Amino acid sequence: MDTWVEQTRGKRSATHTLVGKDLSDSSHFVEIVEFPSYEEAMRNSNLPETDRIFREMVALCDEMPTFTDLDVVRDEQLCADSSRRFFEMIATRGELPPLNDLFVESYHDHDPSNEQDVVGLDAARREMQMWRAGFDFAFTVHEQIAQGDRVCTRWTWNGTQRGDFMGIPSSGRKASMTGTTIHRFDSDGKIVEGWWEYDRLGLMGQLGALDSLEQ
Repeated sequence: MDTWVEQTRGKRSATHTLVGKDLSDSSHFVEIVEFPSYEEAMRNSNLPETDRIFREMVALCDEMPTFTDLDVVRDEQLCADSSRRFFEMIATRGELPPLNDLFVESYHDHDPSNEQDVVGLDAARREMQMWRAGFDFAFTVHEQIAQGDRVCTRWTWNGTQRGDFMGIPSSGRKASMTGTTIHRFDSDGKIVEGWWEYDRLGLMGQLGALDSLEQ
């Protein structure tokens, strides 16, 4: 496959490849190659480089390889769904759920706005409660990119200040900011670690905390 990728550079339109070995039969390999469309798959199949690699593949096999054209009817990134569910749950009014179905107890949170990382689910819940006590808010998830055990989510946060927040008295002001969060998952599909990037300084400005500095 590496040879085919190199030889077809600039010609192929494959977007994803996956090779797996049957745990119960070490001689059985399955390869999945993803294309934007069936027509693109057929065009790639007709490349001379594809035919050459196919003949080399046949020489390695005990019998003729079998081919299956799959039409995707469902494709879910379960970790991405868990990340999206977190953004929905944290913004839901009422009592904050335990979240232990989404996070490990040893969750580690990296937020550049905090002097120290937040470690442990209980500490992370206290951080979330601080935001929930200060604002009625909601996240709009714009896009997610999943790769390996990580999911990157680009979002917009919109809130109305209903309580004190970091020394700023309740103002009733509306505020908005954009940001990105990367979540790392364990093998059980729970969030182990999180990295946040957002404009807290811009948020403080919208809440009036910087007014005295501008005078």
